[in-house]
Amino acid sequence: MEKVQVKIVNRGPHPLPAYSTEQSAGMDLRAWLGEPVTLQPLERTLLHTGIYIALPQGYECQIRPRSGLALKRGLTVLNTPGTIDADYRGEVCVIIANLSNEPQTIEDGERICQMVVARHETVQWQPVDALDNTERGAGGFGHTGSK
Repeated sequence: MEKVQVKIVNRGPHPLPAYSTEQSAGMDLRAWLGEPVTLQPLERTLLHTGIYIALPQGYECQIRPRSGLALKRGLTVLNTPGTIDADYRGEVCVIIANLSNEPQTIEDGERICQMVVARHETVQWQPVDALDNTERGAGGFGHTGSK
């Protein structure tokens, strides 16, 4: 499989994001903190990573929650998936929320989310007066029932 080359600057002390297994889609991203951050229940904060990337045109980076943090500690990423566009050159920061009933402390270097680099399409709108009919039609949320 051909690997996409992505330029990266790491201003923090932690290792570059890396795949945990050969077939992982996401790479763990670590918090870069001067001191631990404690989030109260339902509190959110913006965490720094020290990572800056330059994606090729036609690619995006998605920031997604880590399932273990969500299940075990109730920590999740807001604005999920967060999108980093190819022309963004600022630091990759992560909005973390504590959805648990207890305070949660995040330590420097802790793996806080996954980042997935993916190709995307750019569309050109084609204005029309009507859309083709389908079996589903305009059926939306819950249109197929609950069982």
